[in-house]
Amino acid sequence: MSRLDLGSRAPAGRPYVVLNMVSSLDGKAAVEGSTRAMGGEADRLLFHNLRTQADAIMVGATTAMGEHYGRATKSEELQAKREEEGLAPQPLMVLVSGRLSVTAELPLLQEPDARVVVATAAEHDIDGAEAQVTYLRTGDDLPLLLSRLRSEFRVKSVLCEGGPTLNGYLLAAGLVDELMLSITATIVGGELAPTIVGGRALAAPLPAELVSLHETGGELFSRWRVR
Repeated sequence: MSRLDLGSRAPAGRPYVVLNMVSSLDGKAAVEGSTRAMGGEADRLLFHNLRTQADAIMVGATTAMGEHYGRATKSEELQAKREEEGLAPQPLMVLVSGRLSVTAELPLLQEPDARVVVATAAEHDIDGAEAQVTYLRTGDDLPLLLSRLRSEFRVKSVLCEGGPTLNGYLLAAGLVDELMLSITATIVGGELAPTIVGGRALAAPLPAELVSLHETGGELFSRWRVR
Protein backbone atom coordinates (compact mmCIF):
# COMPACT_ATOMS: atom_id res chain seq x y z
CA MET A 1 0.00 0.00 0.00
CA SER A 2 1.30 3.43 -0.96
CA ARG A 3 1.43 6.19 1.61
CA LEU A 4 -1.95 7.88 2.09
CA ASP A 5 -0.70 10.84 4.16
CA LEU A 6 -4.17 11.28 5.67
CA GLY A 7 -3.12 13.75 8.34
CA SER A 8 -2.11 16.34 5.75
CA ARG A 9 -5.77 16.58 4.68
CA ALA A 10 -7.11 17.33 8.16
CA PRO A 11 -9.51 20.29 8.22
CA ALA A 12 -9.13 23.00 10.84
CA GLY A 13 -10.25 21.91 14.27
CA ARG A 14 -10.67 18.16 13.77
CA PRO A 15 -8.93 15.08 12.31
CA TYR A 16 -9.44 13.72 8.81
CA VAL A 17 -11.92 10.83 9.15
CA VAL A 18 -11.95 7.67 7.02
CA LEU A 19 -14.50 4.88 7.34
CA ASN A 20 -13.20 1.38 6.58
CA MET A 21 -15.95 -1.17 6.01
CA VAL A 22 -16.63 -4.49 4.30
CA SER A 23 -19.88 -5.36 2.55
CA SER A 24 -21.45 -8.37 0.85
CA LEU A 25 -22.82 -8.16 -2.69
CA ASP A 26 -26.27 -7.48 -1.25
CA GLY A 27 -24.99 -4.69 0.96
CA LYS A 28 -24.78 -6.47 4.31
CA ALA A 29 -22.01 -5.57 6.75
CA ALA A 30 -21.96 -8.68 8.96
CA VAL A 31 -22.89 -12.34 9.19
CA GLU A 32 -24.50 -13.23 12.52
CA GLY A 33 -23.10 -10.07 14.05
CA SER A 34 -19.50 -10.51 12.91
CA THR A 35 -17.36 -9.69 9.86
CA ARG A 36 -15.18 -12.79 10.30
CA ALA A 37 -17.05 -14.74 7.62
CA MET A 38 -16.70 -11.88 5.15
CA GLY A 39 -13.68 -11.01 3.04
CA GLY A 40 -10.65 -13.00 1.99
CA GLU A 41 -6.91 -12.70 2.47
CA ALA A 42 -6.67 -9.52 0.39
CA ASP A 43 -9.29 -7.80 2.54
CA ARG A 44 -7.51 -8.81 5.76
CA LEU A 45 -4.20 -7.55 4.35
CA LEU A 46 -5.80 -4.22 3.43
CA PHE A 47 -7.46 -3.98 6.85
CA HIS A 48 -4.18 -4.31 8.72
CA ASN A 49 -2.25 -2.03 6.38
CA LEU A 50 -4.87 0.72 6.61
CA ARG A 51 -4.22 0.66 10.34
CA THR A 52 -0.68 1.83 9.63
CA GLN A 53 -1.94 5.05 8.04
CA ALA A 54 -3.86 6.84 10.81
CA ASP A 55 -3.03 8.42 14.16
CA ALA A 56 -6.09 6.87 15.80
CA ILE A 57 -8.56 4.05 15.28
CA MET A 58 -12.16 4.66 16.33
CA VAL A 59 -14.72 1.93 16.96
CA GLY A 60 -18.10 1.61 18.61
CA ALA A 61 -18.54 -0.49 21.74
CA THR A 62 -20.74 -3.16 20.15
CA THR A 63 -18.28 -3.72 17.32
CA ALA A 64 -15.28 -3.77 19.65
CA MET A 65 -16.84 -6.37 21.93
CA GLY A 66 -18.30 -8.45 19.10
CA GLU A 67 -15.01 -8.58 17.20
CA HIS A 68 -12.89 -9.05 20.38
CA TYR A 69 -10.66 -6.06 19.66
CA GLY A 70 -7.08 -6.42 20.83
CA ARG A 71 -3.72 -4.91 19.92
CA ALA A 72 -4.13 -2.84 16.75
CA THR A 73 -0.80 -3.41 14.97
CA LYS A 74 0.00 -7.04 15.65
CA SER A 75 3.44 -7.46 14.07
CA GLU A 76 6.79 -5.72 14.23
CA GLU A 77 6.56 -5.21 10.46
CA LEU A 78 3.31 -3.25 10.78
CA GLN A 79 4.67 -1.23 13.69
CA ALA A 80 7.76 -0.40 11.64
CA LYS A 81 5.53 0.72 8.77
CA ARG A 82 3.70 3.09 11.09
CA GLU A 83 7.02 4.53 12.25
CA GLU A 84 8.06 5.02 8.61
CA GLU A 85 4.87 7.07 8.20
CA GLY A 86 5.92 9.25 11.14
CA LEU A 87 3.31 7.69 13.44
CA ALA A 88 3.53 5.99 16.83
CA PRO A 89 4.08 2.18 16.65
CA GLN A 90 0.60 1.64 18.10
CA PRO A 91 -2.32 3.92 17.21
CA LEU A 92 -4.42 5.67 19.81
CA MET A 93 -7.58 3.56 20.19
CA VAL A 94 -10.88 5.42 20.60
CA LEU A 95 -13.81 3.45 21.99
CA VAL A 96 -17.20 5.14 21.62
CA SER A 97 -19.77 3.90 24.12
CA GLY A 98 -22.66 6.12 25.18
CA ARG A 99 -23.58 4.05 28.25
CA LEU A 100 -20.09 2.54 28.66
CA SER A 101 -21.13 -1.01 27.86
CA VAL A 102 -17.50 -2.04 27.27
CA THR A 103 -16.04 -4.34 29.92
CA ALA A 104 -12.46 -5.06 30.96
CA GLU A 105 -12.79 -8.51 29.32
CA LEU A 106 -12.08 -6.80 26.00
CA PRO A 107 -8.55 -7.97 25.04
CA LEU A 108 -7.53 -4.42 24.10
CA LEU A 109 -8.17 -3.26 27.66
CA GLN A 110 -5.83 -5.94 29.00
CA GLU A 111 -2.86 -4.59 26.99
CA PRO A 112 -0.75 -2.54 29.46
CA ASP A 113 0.91 -0.51 26.69
CA ALA A 114 -2.32 0.24 24.81
CA ARG A 115 -3.40 3.90 24.79
CA VAL A 116 -7.20 4.03 24.84
CA VAL A 117 -9.59 6.97 24.85
CA VAL A 118 -13.12 6.07 25.96
CA ALA A 119 -15.74 8.54 24.73
CA THR A 120 -18.92 8.20 26.77
CA ALA A 121 -21.81 9.92 28.51
CA ALA A 122 -21.50 7.60 31.51
CA GLU A 123 -19.89 8.81 34.72
CA HIS A 124 -18.36 5.50 35.82
CA ASP A 125 -15.03 3.96 34.74
CA ILE A 126 -14.22 0.46 33.48
CA ASP A 127 -13.20 -1.76 36.39
CA GLY A 128 -10.17 -3.97 35.87
CA ALA A 129 -8.70 -2.32 32.75
CA GLU A 130 -4.92 -2.72 32.42
CA ALA A 131 -4.59 -0.38 29.42
CA GLN A 132 -3.76 3.32 29.70
CA VAL A 133 -7.35 4.62 29.60
CA THR A 134 -8.43 8.26 29.36
CA TYR A 135 -12.12 9.16 29.57
CA LEU A 136 -13.73 11.92 27.52
CA ARG A 137 -17.25 12.56 28.81
CA THR A 138 -18.43 13.95 25.49
CA GLY A 139 -21.74 12.06 25.34
CA ASP A 140 -23.10 11.86 21.81
CA ASP A 141 -21.37 15.08 20.73
CA LEU A 142 -19.11 13.66 18.02
CA PRO A 143 -17.91 17.07 16.77
CA LEU A 144 -16.71 17.80 20.32
CA LEU A 145 -15.03 14.39 20.53
CA LEU A 146 -13.13 14.92 17.30
CA SER A 147 -12.20 18.46 18.31
CA ARG A 148 -10.74 17.21 21.59
CA LEU A 149 -8.87 14.39 19.86
CA ARG A 150 -7.22 17.04 17.71
CA SER A 151 -6.50 19.60 20.43
CA GLU A 152 -5.64 17.32 23.36
CA PHE A 153 -4.14 14.26 21.65
CA ARG A 154 -2.77 15.85 18.45
CA VAL A 155 -4.73 13.40 16.30
CA LYS A 156 -4.82 14.50 12.66
CA SER A 157 -6.27 11.32 11.14
CA VAL A 158 -8.85 8.80 12.34
CA LEU A 159 -9.68 5.42 10.84
CA CYS A 160 -13.20 4.46 11.91
CA GLU A 161 -14.03 0.75 11.73
CA GLY A 162 -17.72 1.03 12.57
CA GLY A 163 -20.09 -0.23 13.51
CA PRO A 164 -22.99 0.90 11.36
CA THR A 165 -24.60 3.05 14.08
CA LEU A 166 -21.42 5.02 14.73
CA ASN A 167 -20.95 5.41 10.97
CA GLY A 168 -24.47 6.81 10.68
CA TYR A 169 -23.90 9.41 13.39
CA LEU A 170 -20.58 10.49 11.88
CA LEU A 171 -22.11 10.86 8.40
CA ALA A 172 -25.14 12.73 9.73
CA ALA A 173 -22.82 15.18 11.48
CA GLY A 174 -20.80 15.79 8.30
CA LEU A 175 -17.65 14.35 9.86
CA VAL A 176 -16.68 11.70 7.28
CA ASP A 177 -14.14 12.59 4.62
CA GLU A 178 -13.56 9.20 2.96
CA LEU A 179 -14.99 5.70 2.75
CA MET A 180 -12.84 2.64 2.11
CA LEU A 181 -15.25 -0.12 1.08
CA SER A 182 -14.36 -3.74 0.36
CA ILE A 183 -17.05 -5.70 -1.50
CA THR A 184 -16.83 -9.44 -1.02
CA ALA A 185 -18.12 -12.11 -3.41
CA THR A 186 -20.82 -13.26 -0.98
CA ILE A 187 -24.56 -12.85 -0.59
CA VAL A 188 -25.87 -12.79 2.98
CA GLY A 189 -29.61 -12.04 2.78
CA GLY A 190 -31.97 -11.30 5.64
CA GLU A 191 -33.89 -8.16 6.48
CA LEU A 192 -32.27 -7.77 9.89
CA ALA A 193 -28.63 -8.07 8.78
CA PRO A 194 -26.99 -4.63 9.18
CA THR A 195 -25.70 -2.49 6.33
CA ILE A 196 -22.56 -0.36 6.62
CA VAL A 197 -24.60 2.66 7.78
CA GLY A 198 -27.23 2.23 10.47
CA GLY A 199 -29.41 4.40 12.65
CA ARG A 200 -31.80 6.99 11.31
CA ALA A 201 -31.93 7.90 7.64
CA LEU A 202 -29.71 10.82 6.67
CA ALA A 203 -31.43 14.15 6.12
CA ALA A 204 -30.38 13.92 2.46
CA PRO A 205 -28.29 11.44 0.45
CA LEU A 206 -24.59 12.28 0.59
CA PRO A 207 -22.78 12.31 -2.77
CA ALA A 208 -19.41 10.61 -3.02
CA GLU A 209 -16.64 10.72 -5.61
CA LEU A 210 -14.84 7.51 -6.64
CA VAL A 211 -11.11 7.86 -6.05
CA SER A 212 -9.97 4.35 -6.95
CA LEU A 213 -11.29 0.84 -7.66
CA HIS A 214 -9.29 -2.39 -7.65
CA GLU A 215 -10.10 -6.08 -8.03
CA THR A 216 -8.14 -8.85 -6.34
CA GLY A 217 -9.19 -12.46 -5.89
CA GLY A 218 -12.74 -11.74 -6.95
CA GLU A 219 -13.16 -8.95 -4.40
CA LEU A 220 -13.55 -5.23 -5.12
CA PHE A 221 -11.71 -2.57 -3.14
CA SER A 222 -13.00 0.97 -3.54
CA ARG A 223 -12.02 4.34 -2.15
CA TRP A 224 -14.56 7.14 -2.09
CA ARG A 225 -14.30 10.81 -1.13
CA VAL A 226 -17.46 11.98 0.64
CA ARG A 227 -18.58 15.44 -0.39
